[in-house]
Amino acid sequence: MRFSKKSEYALRALIELTANYDQVVPVQRATLAKEQRIPLGFLEGILLTLKNAGILSSRRGVDGGFRLLKDPGDVTLGHIIRTLDGPLAPIGCVSQTAYQKCEDCPYAEKSACAIQGIMLEVRNAIAAILDHYTLEDFVSKANLSRKKVTNSRTKTGPKKKKPSSSK
Repeated sequence: MRFSKKSEYALRALIELTANYDQVVPVQRATLAKEQRIPLGFLEGILLTLKNAGILSSRRGVDGGFRLLKDPGDVTLGHIIRTLDGPLAPIGCVSQTAYQKCEDCPYAEKSACAIQGIMLEVRNAIAAILDHYTLEDFVSKANLSRKKVTNSRTKTGPKKKKPSSSK
């Protein structure tokens, strides 16, 4: 199973927002786009979706930007992925959030379906992992402390030495 670029970009932006969770000033979308190398136009749609889902809050103006509305320890990766990509189930008949009966499947009326059984295991394995980890876990698993990510925005990086010319 492969997640969309939208979910990948959202997780990258949420790393930055998690790092800045305790800060008073929200993170501007242009800063998120630049630091996480996300196209600004694409990021705007992602941020709006996360805001409408109650994950982010926003403030307009010069000191405006985005912040996590919920504690990073309370937001699971599964919730983020479902918000952006929909159900985790590979087929509709095993989805817990968007169940769809198989209309054209010859096994739909039978008590057991080999496809459904295996796909349910796949769905449960994916959900067990993604619903187990929170944004806070995600950042700490990547060995990124809130301070490290925040400080990366203020550093200019090492100065490059000019090549010496030998004659």
